[in-house]
Amino acid sequence: MSASSAASDVKVVRVAVEQAYDVSVGPGLLRTLLPAVVSQDRVALISDETVMAAHGEGVVEALTAAGKSVLPLVVPPGEASKSLERYGALLEALAEASLPRDAAVVALGGGVVGDLAGFVAASYLRGIAFYQAPTSLLAMVDASVGGKTGLDLPHGKNLVGAFWQPRAVVADVNALRTLPPHEFRQGTVEAFKHGLLADGDLLTALGAGWALDAPAERLTAVVARNVAIKAGVVAADERESGVRTHLNLGHTLAHALEAASGHSLAHGDAVAYGLVYAAIVGRRRGYVDLVSRTREFLRWVAPRPLPRADFATLLEFMGRDKKVAAGRLRMVLLEDVGKPVVVANLTSDELEAAWAELEETA
Repeated sequence: MSASSAASDVKVVRVAVEQAYDVSVGPGLLRTLLPAVVSQDRVALISDETVMAAHGEGVVEALTAAGKSVLPLVVPPGEASKSLERYGALLEALAEASLPRDAAVVALGGGVVGDLAGFVAASYLRGIAFYQAPTSLLAMVDASVGGKTGLDLPHGKNLVGAFWQPRAVVADVNALRTLPPHEFRQGTVEAFKHGLLADGDLLTALGAGWALDAPAERLTAVVARNVAIKAGVVAADERESGVRTHLNLGHTLAHALEAASGHSLAHGDAVAYGLVYAAIVGRRRGYVDLVSRTREFLRWVAPRPLPRADFATLLEFMGRDKKVAAGRLRMVLLEDVGKPVVVANLTSDELEAAWAELEETA
């Protein structure tokens, strides 16, 4: 596909934060648009072993052909790479290569790579330019947009990090074709969450025919719609002091499940369970009953088995979560589709009862 023909298929969403940037979505963009939007001459390309094997050579060739000097840095795939040790090793690699302040970091991969590379960019030389090139659906519709970067600690997920907005996001939907089906379903979990929060029509778009082999036009349209939803929330609340908290729907339990499982449960699987859990809590509080709808979606996701964790352990992890404020656990629930609300008067009894119901039916 030529650059000109690819450009006609691109959808662009503006993220109107203080330092605004564009998210470009379409087919063939890793080799055509990415080299054009990266304006720096020296680039550290951070990726994981799986993505580098699938896409790295072509991206390095394209950046080099555009006159860039590229330093490829590869980490193991998986959540374990979001560690202080891996972060430190990457910083040392940049310093050893004498990467200057006017260089850039490009994250090529999924959410783990984006979180890790973004925090490296935010802290090296007190902050250098950062670009996101997401290759997973989860990263395209969620993790690559909004400027959240971070690492995990044994005490919980994303407890270390910074807000560091990218200069641009380039989402090449052709990269989705290389995903295993389960990884595609993982990404759809965040798209489903966006639909619950803001757009019932998006839930319909994720119905019949939504799959890896969907036409590029449909993949582009759905990804761009998700980006637009998140961009609107981020623009209204860049530092998560208000409405951006709504994006944590399903994540209260999800992060606890991830931590309790030693991060053996994938993020998308954890959020899928978390959405059902939030629906159970909401129904018990008298809100609209979304339990059947979220359970039906859970079956489509076909997640790995729910960890049989002790609830006291899960509650402890919930209590360490960054959504806790003034000693109170805050949880996003839905009064109805498109009507999120943050609840801060949760009791351990109601949370445990909802967990017991989820365990019985998952």
